[in-house]
Amino acid sequence: MAEQLRIGWIGTGVMGHSMAGHLLDAGYQLTVFNRTPSKCVPLVDRGAVRAGSPREVGEASDVVFTIVGYPSDVENVIAGTNGCLAGMKEGSVVCDMTTSSPTLAARIAAKAAVTGVIAMDAPVTGGDVGARNASLSIFVGGSDEGYQKILPLLQVMGKKIMHCGKAGLGQQAKLANQVAIAGVMFSVCESLLYAQQAGLDVRQWHELVAAGAAGSHAMLNLGTRMMDGDYRPGFFIDHFVKDLGLVLEECRRMHLVLPGAELADKFYRSMQARDHGKEGTQALIRTLAELSGKTWTPVS
Repeated sequence: MAEQLRIGWIGTGVMGHSMAGHLLDAGYQLTVFNRTPSKCVPLVDRGAVRAGSPREVGEASDVVFTIVGYPSDVENVIAGTNGCLAGMKEGSVVCDMTTSSPTLAARIAAKAAVTGVIAMDAPVTGGDVGARNASLSIFVGGSDEGYQKILPLLQVMGKKIMHCGKAGLGQQAKLANQVAIAGVMFSVCESLLYAQQAGLDVRQWHELVAAGAAGSHAMLNLGTRMMDGDYRPGFFIDHFVKDLGLVLEECRRMHLVLPGAELADKFYRSMQARDHGKEGTQALIRTLAELSGKTWTPVS
């Protein structure tokens, strides 16, 4: 099967290059596109074929995956004039793994169905570490037929996969996940700040807490990055601001008030306004320290 099914991949950034690489390792024929061609080079060096446009990816593939930045990018690379849909044949599948708009996902699915193409939405959680380790959790929206077609491919990239229902519900599940992340980021940052200001051995404290009831993926992984002073993006602040904007847009539609998500949106937008958008979400700890006139000091 790996030798017969032709896979396309659009978006080879922080997450996409690792995810696509797992499909290459599994023996699938891979055609790739990125608007910055140099980001495709490591995959091409390993055997992938670089296409000149999303449409060319669609023409060369039975299943196309996309993972790009923003909803406007999703619409362009899939449903635009030169998008992959324009080159895809009846019976093929396009699966967007970007965190994007549920409404857009449903609209793309409807447009794809007109030409007999199945469109799925399958955003992921787990960050750059999950992408590298093929341990992502994946939320899938779309038809049962499409889900069965892409499931073996998703299993190459992730460990936990949930079929959430019709098109757009994968995106809704991911946005609910982002609400949880928004809250836990505050708890991790505030607890580390408290421990440091109280004069504790922060690393020893963190080791105990991360293994206990207050432990979480964020506490273990992002907490360690905070202590190391490592603010490189496993997930860009710019992209988290985009996600929180989608959450609040859906909240308005559902007449739902989520004060924690609103607070996170406010803080991360303030960081974005100060040119920290290309840092990882863990950089929040410095901004929270500043509220008290303190400085977060990386832990030796």
